[in-house]
Amino acid sequence: MSWTCPNCSEVHEAQFDSCWKCGTEQNGRRPEPPPQPSEYTEAYSPKIELPCSTTPYLPGRVIDSVVGLVFGEAIMGANIIRDFAASVTDIVGGRSGAYENNLRNGRSIAMQEMIVEAKKLGADAVVGVDVDYETIGGSMLMVGLSGTAVKLVSELPIESNKSPATPKI
Repeated sequence: MSWTCPNCSEVHEAQFDSCWKCGTEQNGRRPEPPPQPSEYTEAYSPKIELPCSTTPYLPGRVIDSVVGLVFGEAIMGANIIRDFAASVTDIVGGRSGAYENNLRNGRSIAMQEMIVEAKKLGADAVVGVDVDYETIGGSMLMVGLSGTAVKLVSELPIESNKSPATPKI
């Protein structure tokens, strides 16, 4: 015997008590989104801004000195409903929105961690940013960012902004 989701009209087999597509239970109750850990809510809101670049320079700016290497990591846990939905999407084709959102969230958290670390070192910017994605234990995703925290000199006049500046070492 099967049941139809009251929210999205997806048909499910009887052994499943919630919709794989939207998470709604058979009785029509929709799950609340999981709360964000308080450390993320407090540490990353509002977002701290700092110029960041994957290149070894910032156009129009001169790097005065290198402050140090900075890192940010985020490990995202698995969600059985999202994983099941993603596996169905993989079988029938299409994009997995749940995983894409998880990647975006992980990257945002890792970026904020890296920026907070750079600010603690007194940096004005982070250059040479590298983003890495890894799976841990087959069910967890790790997003890692690394970069070089630098101090900048004041902005250059527009006419002298012709080539990228390299740091003094």
